[in-house]
Amino acid sequence: MADIKNYTLNFGPQHPAAHGVLRLVLELDGEVVQRADPHIGLLHRATEKLAESKTYIQSLPYMDRLDYVSMMANEHAYCLAIEKMMGIDVPVRAQYIRVMYAEITRLLNHLLWLGCHGFDCGAMNILIYCFREREDLFDMYEAVSGARMHAAYFRPGGVYRDLPDTMPQYKASKVRNAKTMARLNENRQGSLLDFIDDFTQRFPKLVDEYETLLTDNRIWKQRLVDVGVVSPERAKNLGFTGAMLRGSGVAWDLRKQQPYDVYDRLDFDIPVGKTGDCYDRYLVRVEELRQSNRIIKQCVDWLRVNPGPVITDNHKVAAPSREGMKSNMEELIHHFKLFTEGFHVPEGEAYAAVEHPKGEFGIYLVSDGANKPYRLKIRAPGFPHLAAMDEMARGHMIADAVAVIGTMDIVFGEIDR
Repeated sequence: MADIKNYTLNFGPQHPAAHGVLRLVLELDGEVVQRADPHIGLLHRATEKLAESKTYIQSLPYMDRLDYVSMMANEHAYCLAIEKMMGIDVPVRAQYIRVMYAEITRLLNHLLWLGCHGFDCGAMNILIYCFREREDLFDMYEAVSGARMHAAYFRPGGVYRDLPDTMPQYKASKVRNAKTMARLNENRQGSLLDFIDDFTQRFPKLVDEYETLLTDNRIWKQRLVDVGVVSPERAKNLGFTGAMLRGSGVAWDLRKQQPYDVYDRLDFDIPVGKTGDCYDRYLVRVEELRQSNRIIKQCVDWLRVNPGPVITDNHKVAAPSREGMKSNMEELIHHFKLFTEGFHVPEGEAYAAVEHPKGEFGIYLVSDGANKPYRLKIRAPGFPHLAAMDEMARGHMIADAVAVIGTMDIVFGEIDR
């Protein structure tokens, strides 16, 4: 009689549940996963190599395109690394704006994750609910940077410009009458801060809606409870960070343990799981939505009453004002030099990390004193998580492998770099 052999299956790279161009080679015994081998590199964009031939400021927009769901969080780490090496002081108002937008970015990321993870596991409506809120968050991005996604808003020394006093409004068109427009523009009458404030007041109720759909839903629990369990010790050994580590019961968050910008001035809690399964990681991220909302509200309240500069006044690093550049020869020279030659970073090396929505996102910079990095290394949070795919999926069904990929919240721009 012929031996019954395990058979091998390609999962992806075009599979909608692969969350990007992941090719997963599954070795199956029936429908049970015996081995999962992730093949990456199909989206390789050579960011680390490209940065060596670009000035520091020219490499900034590459950061948006790493994890293209958490754009400003990537920029944040890059700017912190440069500031560390150059000893630049960032104005306090700029720090509050950065923290506020870092948390808006966390909401953007977690909403996409929640919608897609639900969709992967068979919950259709949650995707539409989450995308509804993402539209408002994209409007906040657009109001401040001019782009819905790839903002390039954080700059070494602060942020590109201050928050606008008005919010763009919808105009009547063939498909929308004046009455609908009035309703859509209701919360857009004031400044950007008013719009964000209005969102923070509405958002907790919306998170309740997501929880009503999923948290106690028995199908959702059957799909997630006791799937992909990782013990606290194993999570640390595997290099987990972010919600993957906190879901296993380890209270580690860089915003608390190694605070940067103004996180040490803000009041928020770190949610922690118990069993380290997919369900715990889901609960941790949902609670993070609420905590980020709290942080954004505190930043709005502070920014309302504290005007001030939003970028360093060192014109070797940050461009002078438009008015200054057109009326003063010195400033014109600074402007020209900055955008042609860039700035020179002193010799040395630095590592800066942020609590990115997916975990610890780090930038390791080595400078030889030139206007370009000698080396740039990106510590992508999703990379060690995906490396644990084999261990987490082994012994589970194919459908559970989908839930495991979903719970990791992976995006291939940062994994392939």
